Amino acid sequence: MKPQPPVTRYAPSPTGRLHLGHAAHALYVWGLADLLGARVLLRIEDHDRQRCRTEYEAAILEDLDWLGFEPENAVTPDYRQSDSDAVYREALGRLRRGHNVYRCVCTRKDLAAHCPASGTGERIYGGRCRAANHPRGAPHGLRLEWGGGEESFEDGFLGPRKQEPARQCGDLLLRDRHGQWTYQFAVAVDDMRHGVNLIVRGEDLLDSTGRQIRLARLLGRAAPARFYHHPLVTDAAGVKLGKKQRSPALGELRADGIRPEKVLGEAARMVGLPVEARPLERLEIAATIAARHGMA
Repeated sequence: MKPQPPVTRYAPSPTGRLHLGHAAHALYVWGLADLLGARVLLRIEDHDRQRCRTEYEAAILEDLDWLGFEPENAVTPDYRQSDSDAVYREALGRLRRGHNVYRCVCTRKDLAAHCPASGTGERIYGGRCRAANHPRGAPHGLRLEWGGGEESFEDGFLGPRKQEPARQCGDLLLRDRHGQWTYQFAVAVDDMRHGVNLIVRGEDLLDSTGRQIRLARLLGRAAPARFYHHPLVTDAAGVKLGKKQRSPALGELRADGIRPEKVLGEAARMVGLPVEARPLERLEIAATIAARHGMA
């Protein structure tokens, strides 16, 4: 079989403005795409309908353009999760034909009371509602019973890894009690339908890899994607930089007259790419990543 050309994606959630952490992630996505000859697609991951805003989606496009990162596609319904309910329902039907997908009425309070925490603090759902056959009318989520066993994969930066999804999270939540598709399910479906076979993301999502590989296989994906998990931008306490830390938005930096090369250089420095702090040109990114990770 002829190898498929590499395709990756930049997939932000429009729950706020992009900041330096997002800029560092874009460095890695477009830098690895340049190194490996991959196309870059833009996907809007707005499955959380309570927190996502259309104005943030527009700002994402402005910020990427300012930084010099251009995806191959415009944002269309195919690449916006809030427009893809029919796609997820069809994928759910495929799972139901071969696996036990059941209604779960457990609340967060129930999970805290009845489900042990994993080493990362995630609740391990042991199947409390698996045989309950709750009625459709009650508020409920949907979970997948998928059994035990390991998933092995080779991370492009971190090397060989093994994970046991059942020991990490238990039966997987596919849709929550509010009728929203979960990140784990939507991402696995989207990467498969969009032909994404090169996934570049932060190390905070490393624990999701085994479960997404397994879920994609259950959905019919013939071969798993390749994964590269890059370092995170953190604050002085080592906490991932995000909206809660009130990191300056890229739009604010632009309004202050700061050049995109300076922003890219600072983002790169914060994830340990260049040795010295200096402005970074867009065309330098691939070589900088290659040198840092021994890919030259």
